[in-house]
Amino acid sequence: MRTSRLFLAVLLCATALPATGQTPTPSTPLTVENVLGKDMPSVRWARDGEWTRDGTGFLKLEASKTVDGGQDIVRYDIISNARTVVVPAELLVVSKGTKPIDVQGYSFSPDERKLLIYTNSKTFRRTNAFGDYWLLDLNTKALRKLGGDAPASSLMYATFSPDGTQIAYVRSNNLYVEPTAGGAPRQLTADGDTLIVNGIGDWVYEEEYGLAKAWSWSPDSKQIAFWRFDTSGVGTFNMITNTEGQYSRVIPLQYPKAGTVNSAATVGTIDLATGKTTWIPLEGDPRQNYVPQMSWTPDSRALFLQQSNRLQNAYKVIMADPTTGKSRTLLTERDAAWVEANPDPTWTTDGRGFTWLSERDGWRHLYVGSRDGKAMDLRTPGDFDVIDVLNVDSKSNWVWFTAAPGDPTRRYLYRATLTGKKRVERVSPMGQVGTHDYDMAPAGRYARHIFSTFDTAPTTELVDMITGRVIRTLATNQPVTDVIAARGLGKTEFTRLDIGGGTELDAWIIKPKGFDPSKTYPLFVHVYGEPWGQTVADRFGGRNDMWHRMLAERGYIVASIDPRGTAAPRGRAWRKSIYEQVGIQASADLAAGVRKLITTRSYVDPDRIGVWGWSGGGSMTLNAMFRYPDLYKTGIAVAAVSDMRLYDTVYQERYMGLPSGNAKGYRDGSPINFAQNLKGNLLMIHGTGDDNVHYQNLEQLLDKLIANNKTTFQMMAYPDRAHGIYEKPATSLHLYTLMTRYLEEKLPPGPR
Repeated sequence: MRTSRLFLAVLLCATALPATGQTPTPSTPLTVENVLGKDMPSVRWARDGEWTRDGTGFLKLEASKTVDGGQDIVRYDIISNARTVVVPAELLVVSKGTKPIDVQGYSFSPDERKLLIYTNSKTFRRTNAFGDYWLLDLNTKALRKLGGDAPASSLMYATFSPDGTQIAYVRSNNLYVEPTAGGAPRQLTADGDTLIVNGIGDWVYEEEYGLAKAWSWSPDSKQIAFWRFDTSGVGTFNMITNTEGQYSRVIPLQYPKAGTVNSAATVGTIDLATGKTTWIPLEGDPRQNYVPQMSWTPDSRALFLQQSNRLQNAYKVIMADPTTGKSRTLLTERDAAWVEANPDPTWTTDGRGFTWLSERDGWRHLYVGSRDGKAMDLRTPGDFDVIDVLNVDSKSNWVWFTAAPGDPTRRYLYRATLTGKKRVERVSPMGQVGTHDYDMAPAGRYARHIFSTFDTAPTTELVDMITGRVIRTLATNQPVTDVIAARGLGKTEFTRLDIGGGTELDAWIIKPKGFDPSKTYPLFVHVYGEPWGQTVADRFGGRNDMWHRMLAERGYIVASIDPRGTAAPRGRAWRKSIYEQVGIQASADLAAGVRKLITTRSYVDPDRIGVWGWSGGGSMTLNAMFRYPDLYKTGIAVAAVSDMRLYDTVYQERYMGLPSGNAKGYRDGSPINFAQNLKGNLLMIHGTGDDNVHYQNLEQLLDKLIANNKTTFQMMAYPDRAHGIYEKPATSLHLYTLMTRYLEEKLPPGPR
């Protein structure tokens, strides 16, 4: 299943290392406390701050030196690094004698004379989407709260109109608009309630399409386009919290599980002058089709939409008139497996062309489509995948994107022309082999360039994208790299494992400290193995990789293998070979890869093979333990789906089809149906408050194991923790300590 973006961010950014004076030396091995201790400083990625609109500086929140507990918004110039206080904390004091507003987010009006401040946030699902919004007029210094008589922390996704005269937001599942000059809020939709949701994605749209804020201003500020979700009929999953008092509390969640009823998603536009709503009449049953993307054309005269059938193997690109609702299909993208939703397109300066990603030639490439639907021009030819489009500048005729030609474990920046003669060229420095990430400023002149490798912590530089000159270094994390080097582990090995039939799997291997090739060591394999992720990547990986190094110090060979179907940039055939075979093909590939290591590397002990993973990796761990019980002796499965029918419609049906059309695939890919084969030691871990992969998965699997009298398993439930299992004090420390002790007990480390 999909590992949420939020969870991935936690894993990658939560790397903690010892504070000054506690840094391990070569003679003091790492401990779980070193890697995850709450008092340890985190790796600095230097991604904080937002670019100014003109791309010549960036803004940051910094503690005020004059107002106790206050925050200043400051600007740093890219070239000179000159610091200027743009909004002092003094302006954020609501009334004399009170503390200034705790700024949790902010945005400037287009003329930068008004500031929208987000504060007092409350959780909604897994993000802090509820909050209060205050408007500061930088000319008059007036400060007022938005929402009229709205209860505290009840507004969501407040956003300036492009002309800066209005602010729209969601309240109680309805859209509202409020003049920036002052005046009462105006309600734009009236049917929002517990089942009808306007302007907010339902659970599965937010999780799988990233659609949290489900509305947008037209460029001319005269209209708002929005999604409306009718969630009636969607199954309600009841989570329960038992830690908040004498009685348990039920937490209802409308969650469409594979093969069940979806929300009815419709799209409309609101004319701000008349208040009239115009609905876009899309073909098909709205419960059997998805609308994962919607945006405006630059001239505000049309909506650009993507509509997918339920199987997600046909995507229509539609242009709709926002005033009449009349629409036409520009093109239909089809695939025998599935089609991925495109992000909002960028339009050429003349408004006649738009960017589009497609795998139609076997690789994921960037095209420029025509507004009349007659042309689709390939701009990135070659046998490689476009991984991410970072910046499109139609004025300069360039698009910047990441790719990994010839080596899917690395990432480099390239650019290509948008029109005219096709030209693709590398931008990343030739001498730096590893992963290059870029946070590009508006207009693309400057960027934060972050470079790392598996064994080297990230270095962040401010660079001039035209000359390639490094303006200044923002962070090196050299102490972190020094700690890694002090482990005595040697360089992590990247390799390919030939498993026959023309298939080679990418893998990395960390050998133990004091490695002796004449002896044998236990092998502990980290796996994900589903279409959403890639574990074999030459980049600094965060806390998991530091934990893996700690295990290698203690005498384990630690490895990771990417089976077919993982999200590696190896072409369409690689990724989509897993269609209708999730859990089946990947677990077979993993087993073949492990056997290849055993037969080609005499120092791998075939009697001490372990496997672990989280989310989709937890499911793969279960499939490994149950489907290949004689190969793996110990497994640790965290937050795993045990039965594919218990996961959501969009993700599971995208890769497996409908349960009614692929009953055998769902049965054979679900580890619960092979639980009777368990022989080795298995630790299962789950958060009872997981709204993504429900705790139900663990309980149903436990039932099956007990029914088969299996006694070699253990389980750990973390009360009220969600999919990332990091909430509440010391949770991560406890979890990794638990896994470490279990592994050392059941799969003893060290050479033999």
